[in-house]
Parts: sequence; C-alpha cells; structure tokens
Amino acid sequence: MKAILQRVLSSSVTVNDQVVSAIGKGVLVLAAIGPNDTKKDADAMASKVLKMKLWPDENGANWKKSVQDIEGDILCVSQFTLLASTKKGSKPDFHGAAKPEVAKELYDYFLSRVRDQHPAGRVKDGVFQAMMQVSLVNDGPVTLEIDTSPAKKDSATSTKVHTPASTPAQQD
Repeated sequence: MKAILQRVLSSSVTVNDQVVSAIGKGVLVLAAIGPNDTKKDADAMASKVLKMKLWPDENGANWKKSVQDIEGDILCVSQFTLLASTKKGSKPDFHGAAKPEVAKELYDYFLSRVRDQHPAGRVKDGVFQAMMQVSLVNDGPVTLEIDTSPAKKDSATSTKVHTPASTPAQQD
C-alpha cells in the first residue's frame, strides 16, 4: 500500500461540481492499494497516518506533533495512479494497482481503521472510482510518501520526505 501525506491548512474533494468532503487543518491522504496488499498493510498505513509527526510543538521544534496530537482533520482519497509504472514509453502502466473490487474492499477497511482511531467527524473521504477534483492548501509545503511494501528486506515501512525547506538538522 502506498500513500502520499500532505500537511494542509484545508482540503476538499469535488465530484460532479458538488463538494463531497472538506477539511480544515490536518492531513490529506492520497492512498493506493496494490494487488498484494493485505489488512496488515492497511493497519500499518492507518497507524502511520495517525501517528506521523508533521507539526511543530509549542516551542517551534519541528516534527513533534501528529494529526492526533493537534486534533486535526484527515481527508482520505483513493488514488490508484500512485502505483503507475512509467519505466517504458510515455504512457503510464497501472498493472501495479489492485483490481477495483479488491482495492475498494481494502481501501474501505483502511478508512474504517483511521475512523476507529480518530474523533468522529474528523475523518472525511472522497468517492471511490469517481473523477474527483482535489483542492488543497499545502502547509509548509510538507509532503511525504509512505509505502508499506518494504524496499529492503529489513524495512517494514519506508517513508520519503519531500520538503524543500527541510534539512537533516531540522529532522530530529
């Protein structure tokens, strides 16, 4: 399972010119399900989403508080295109994504795990398989990639940080 987490000041999802979900300060999660992903992957991803330290503390020290700590909002959006392969040619190959019926079941499970562990009303989502317009005001910007499929044998979960303002000294 792969996800992009974006620390946001606000985010929304629109389908057919109707806003279906909107959040304030929190995290936008773009989540993709692979063909070999399991409930264990969904559990690990839900835990990462809820516990990832994305905000500073009261003293301004970076990477100290999670979305749970700040009592922020979470907007989850299914996005199979995260699993595209672009190695050959100029057309993306989506064979790395699970079939829609399998993906929906596991995505719904992931969403339920996030909802089970965060205050009611603070977790929103998009519309599975719909053409969605996702709007956001990125805070930082802070954008992380999380993948439950280990890149190395000894790594259970990998995280890539994409923040131009971050330096290793800022990441405790």
